[in-house]
Amino acid sequence: MKLKQALAGGLTEQELDQLKPGHDVIGSIAILEIDRPLRKRRHAIAKAVMQLNNHIKTVLMKQGGHTGRCRTQKMGFILGRRTKETMHTENGARMMLDVEKVYFSPRLATERLRIAKQVMPGESVLVMFSGCAPYPLVLAKNTKVKEIVGVEINPAGHKYGLKNIALNKITNITLFKGDVKKIVPKLNKNFDRVIMPLPKGGEDFLDIGIKAVKKGGILHYYDFLHEDEIPKVAIDKIRKEVKKQKKKIKILKTVKCGSQQPHVYRTCTDCRII
Repeated sequence: MKLKQALAGGLTEQELDQLKPGHDVIGSIAILEIDRPLRKRRHAIAKAVMQLNNHIKTVLMKQGGHTGRCRTQKMGFILGRRTKETMHTENGARMMLDVEKVYFSPRLATERLRIAKQVMPGESVLVMFSGCAPYPLVLAKNTKVKEIVGVEINPAGHKYGLKNIALNKITNITLFKGDVKKIVPKLNKNFDRVIMPLPKGGEDFLDIGIKAVKKGGILHYYDFLHEDEIPKVAIDKIRKEVKKQKKKIKILKTVKCGSQQPHVYRTCTDCRII
């Protein structure tokens, strides 16, 4: 509403109706979603965003959806400092990243803290698809975890992850660059907790994730589900793979942790391997 109010004198009523006021803020960068009919007014919109939040130094615009195995997204520059790299702070952890080269969602801050609150002292944790290391960093900063292992296939994500470990002076995180399917089996290790924050196509890695969990350990499986599918579809996927491995599970809960589109949600199903 504040953004619409700020633009009320510069945009027509029709243009204000087309405006998507919600936007992501990562560090000092604001990322807008502007539909094509309104893009001719992008500079006015970006200027209003910067006036409403003096912490924002750069305004970018989404250009298409997330693509490729690294789930990155093209960004177009609109206003401010001409950069796509920023420093973001979340739950006590500082993170450097390039918003175009690395997948990162600030909207998962609450979810990452939710997971952290479940971690018991002395746990060994695996984070598959670790990106620039937001999950490992938040866990390291907010728990008494023994060790965290992250695996990321995106070279840029891995590079920033290493930088962020040094930036936060963390000593109990180890990051590996490469394919989860190749690296995790070579670790020859089981973990107290395995986190799978890849909602699109994550079921293709369930076999790896489940094998990596100790008996009695916890799996956090993410998925995109229509509201009519929650929680059955995710649970069915997990049960199918668990059955193949002749194991058993106890479903703890399924939570919504963001929306992808109307009626479609990012979900996390927490389960214990028994």
